[in-house]
Amino acid sequence: MLPNIDEIVSNFELLDDWEERYRYVIELGRMMEPLPEEAHTDSNKVRGCASQVWLETRLDRSSGKPALHLLGDSDAHIVRGLVALMIALYNGKTPDEALATDALGLFKELGLAEHLTPQRSNGVRSMVERIRHDAQAAQAAL
Repeated sequence: MLPNIDEIVSNFELLDDWEERYRYVIELGRMMEPLPEEAHTDSNKVRGCASQVWLETRLDRSSGKPALHLLGDSDAHIVRGLVALMIALYNGKTPDEALATDALGLFKELGLAEHLTPQRSNGVRSMVERIRHDAQAAQAAL
């Protein structure tokens, strides 16, 4: 099970070097709830990522307040971990909360922004844009 975002940030701060942090990001990808094979569709594919990335966003109304439920996957270990970070950050938020979330600020705070290749940074931005787009669509459906 994926830890919550506060726990991830705390764990990140305990890791001294970037090799350990990269290993932790990869481990987060392994902890993610798997994306069902039938969800690896073209409509769930995130455009603008060098690696293959799929994100499925659903609006869950079971708890009374509508919340985003995200599942994701990637064909690259480190990118799968970045997907896990996004899911930990956005999962369970209302569409309004998701739109107010600063994912890129979190990536800067964790130091990931400066330690990712430009291609991976573009991919992260593409994931954020996709989640924001899905949150706006969910908001409009309410």
